[in-house]
Amino acid sequence: MTTVALDTPKATSTPKALRKDLRYPSWFYLPAGTIYFILFLVPTVASLYFSLTRWTLFNSTFIGLENFQQFFREPFLFQSLINTVIFAVITSGAKVVLGLLLAVLLTSNIALRGFLRSVVFFPVLVSVIGVGITFTVLMHPTQGLINTSLEAIGIDGPGWLTDPRLALFSVALVDIWRGVGLATVIYMAGIVSIPQDYYEASRIDGARPIQQFFLITVPLVRPAMVTVIILSFIGGLRLFDLVWAMTRGGPGFASDVMASVIYKQYQAGFYGLSTAGNVVLFMLIACLAVPLAIFLNRREVNQ
Repeated sequence: MTTVALDTPKATSTPKALRKDLRYPSWFYLPAGTIYFILFLVPTVASLYFSLTRWTLFNSTFIGLENFQQFFREPFLFQSLINTVIFAVITSGAKVVLGLLLAVLLTSNIALRGFLRSVVFFPVLVSVIGVGITFTVLMHPTQGLINTSLEAIGIDGPGWLTDPRLALFSVALVDIWRGVGLATVIYMAGIVSIPQDYYEASRIDGARPIQQFFLITVPLVRPAMVTVIILSFIGGLRLFDLVWAMTRGGPGFASDVMASVIYKQYQAGFYGLSTAGNVVLFMLIACLAVPLAIFLNRREVNQ
């Protein structure tokens, strides 16, 4: 009896070779790399150079670190740095908390849920300049609807945008109202992805809604929370348009943030000083947002 040996096909490639074959050719990265080089690296290096000069459109003079020294020596310039950090902390913190609470509410079985979702998200779609002008009118100290309504019930409304102690916080409140809708949508995406089995098992064990919130919702929605924190914080640090539309940094320099000061210096013709301000703002965002993102992502991986 003879047996016929069947030839089995040999593997044509090893897993390592297969992985190598699946890699994109290097020239696939060329278009994105070119755009990144032209639109990011070149302007960044140019800004670093021009921040060390006194320049106009036609010539420049190298002056070293004088622009940075003047920036930190002028009280109103340094105050804008403090205002920027305060504004970012307040707005990002409020969006993180309010967005989560609204997301929990809007993913529950409540009446008019779809309508309420639209109402919460609507401010995100409105032009920032339009929002700023609208609230400037509403917050007018004598003719604004807010103070007029307060006066009708016997309360003297404050100067929301004219009081140096309140101007920055008033703009922060408007920014929270405008941006909390985006945070809510991100949270809602995280909440609806949580398996309902966890909630059903917790109800069988006798868990109350508040316990479900802290023991199930908050831990499992952490990736969405990290996204909201980072986006809101960076957005608060680099905000310009809403501040400029509502107060232009006033009264005085009470509500000036880094971006508005940079614009004012550029308007006044101090191009080197405004470029130095851009570099300081870039370093501020890098030194605060990057470590925060690394810390939050590391905590997420460890958990």
